Amino acid sequence: MTTTTEPTPAEVRPAAPAPAPERVLRRGESSRTARLLSHTVLSLASLIALFPIVWLVFLSLGPDKDDYLHPSRILDKATLSNYTHVLQETNFFQWLGSTLIVSLGTTVIGVLLAATTGYAVSRMRFPGYRKLMWLLLVTQMFPIAVLIVPMYEILSELQLIDSYGGLILVYCSTAVPYSAWLLKGYFDTIPVEIDEAGRVDGLSPFGTFLRLIIPLAKPGLAVAAFYNLITAWGEVAFASTFLLDDEKYTFAVGLSSFVSEHDAQWNYMAATAVLIAVPVSAFFYVVQKHLVTGLTAGGTKG
Repeated sequence: MTTTTEPTPAEVRPAAPAPAPERVLRRGESSRTARLLSHTVLSLASLIALFPIVWLVFLSLGPDKDDYLHPSRILDKATLSNYTHVLQETNFFQWLGSTLIVSLGTTVIGVLLAATTGYAVSRMRFPGYRKLMWLLLVTQMFPIAVLIVPMYEILSELQLIDSYGGLILVYCSTAVPYSAWLLKGYFDTIPVEIDEAGRVDGLSPFGTFLRLIIPLAKPGLAVAAFYNLITAWGEVAFASTFLLDDEKYTFAVGLSSFVSEHDAQWNYMAATAVLIAVPVSAFFYVVQKHLVTGLTAGGTKG
């Protein structure tokens, strides 16, 4: 007769715990390592983008024109005297007025032409509409140096040399083609049924465009306006060629007054550059809500 002994509770070995199941990432969700890497890359990119701005502001605090050669000395003698000199001893406000006239004129006229062109190509299928858009795209291929001479001859024939109107016309010729492409892509995202509803209500094509489409296209119009403003605000080559009277100088041409044949006042140039950037930064802050929406929506359709 055999007997079997059952193990006591102390002799029973506990079962090994089952390994925790790996967490499955959902669609569109990234791992912690990927998030850390992306944040690191974005932080470095932000520092690289901000460094020139911080460096320019830092150099503008140096009272001497050669302080940029020894930036470590600026900390001990930082001052706002450069800004005082630029605002009180130069034609800064005269440059500001000229720049505002040219920039706002380019923005208003350029956006109006680009919006009507983009809407016409987006909604109407007239003969040659594809060739028209390709022609607008080809105009962006020519460098400024090639365009200056023929534009100078055209403005001379029209007696628009040394005038705000001539410079606005030149800037529109370079900004409108890109803006038209941008707005055409944005208008493609607006349903055609809205146009049809406007026609049913008795609106003309222009009335439909003005009362129904324009309010829906504010993000795209904001991007186009910002591009047109930037095009005219800091441009140098056209402004220095077509403006002859120093009373009509824009900011870009006014900066050249700090540079002579044998000398350059870098401290005043840095201070002026910082002051020039303030109005553009304010405009960007106003339209920034629409910029991302307009840029992304404008690229969803061709």
